[in-house]
Amino acid sequence: MRDFLPADKARRERVLAVIRGRYRAHGFDEIETPVVEDYERLHAGIGGDNEKLAFNILKRGLDADAVRAAADDPAALSDLGLRYDLTVPLARFYATHRAELPSVFRAIQIAPVWRAERPQKGRYRQFVQCDIDIIGDASARAEAELIVATLDALDALGLDGATVRINDRRALDAMLDVFGFPPAERPGVLITIDKLDKVGADGVEAELRERGATASAVDAFTAFLRRPQTLEYRPYGEGQIRKALPAGVPDEVVAHLVGVGRAVAAARPVDPIPGIPLVFDPFLVRGMGYYTGTIFELAHPSVTYSLGGGGRYDGMIGRFLGQEVPAVGFSIGFERIVDLVGGGADAEAPAIVLVHDRDVPVAELVAHKAALVAGGARVRLEQRTKNLKGLLERAASDGYTAFAVVAAGAVPGALEIKPLS
Repeated sequence: MRDFLPADKARRERVLAVIRGRYRAHGFDEIETPVVEDYERLHAGIGGDNEKLAFNILKRGLDADAVRAAADDPAALSDLGLRYDLTVPLARFYATHRAELPSVFRAIQIAPVWRAERPQKGRYRQFVQCDIDIIGDASARAEAELIVATLDALDALGLDGATVRINDRRALDAMLDVFGFPPAERPGVLITIDKLDKVGADGVEAELRERGATASAVDAFTAFLRRPQTLEYRPYGEGQIRKALPAGVPDEVVAHLVGVGRAVAAARPVDPIPGIPLVFDPFLVRGMGYYTGTIFELAHPSVTYSLGGGGRYDGMIGRFLGQEVPAVGFSIGFERIVDLVGGGADAEAPAIVLVHDRDVPVAELVAHKAALVAGGARVRLEQRTKNLKGLLERAASDGYTAFAVVAAGAVPGALEIKPLS
């Protein structure tokens, strides 16, 4: 959990404003949910490993005997917890307010979440997520809208050239069925397959055999991984998808993925990337237990790690509502993206430091400041110090771009304003 100095906070707010503005331009509406959710909802088995990282809140009024009696049962000690993502709160929000919302609801959530991570570069215990979700639309249009809005936000931040890796959990399940993995083995097998880009085919095979996965299924899977493949370029579409999958994946799954691509292509007809900015990855897994269909991750050529991701979670809201409701979402990794965005555009309006001597009357200083603020400037008053250079360097580091020296009796609006750099 971190503090942010003024310049860092200003840059974060500028990036958030761009993201929020592009999402609103695509028809999404912002909501806000409490930072706290019920313990049972946060630990319902749909949050994957994130449930283990939740910060739980001790029940009020427990005495020492009650704490000792429940020491081995977190559910008996806690009835609330800090949210570890924004998807679980959204599902609860929609189930609560469905009658007040449109039949297809497009939501923005931009807010902090908390996870008991091991602190390291790029991983924090408190961080901001930027989510957009579409609830009530089972068609490929929903995925396409999310992808187009997300790519548009990155373009607006100067991070053009992003691509989206895409797959479908139904395709993964069908693929494992084709290879012969029984249903009980598949969750563990998927955990191993998710490491493919890190450990390679040999590493995946070794771990599957170490797990005790069905030997014939491991043989079939590794043979598929090592099959001879030609290197010709295939743009995203049915040809690329079918070539990347074994025979036997349901046609409706392939058709849904193809439909997503066609819709994205229609929205980005002048995209500089050949074809469209989608890459089908048959081994993309994503670990959240609530994904039921399409899954995707956001990639950028400037970094090797993902900048965000999401997917379809049609079964989650039904747990709260008692009936199935289609839903799909995309989350930007704000903490990773803000580090890639340059800080040069923080000061769109003039930012001026007024340096004055001790003898300048307060009324005159306030009048000078008010005149500049009324003209759209951001203004700070600073009393002159012996080290004027240090004072101006600090102001520049805080995002100020100009300064003026104020003498007693000067006329408001007639100051000589000079650039700081």
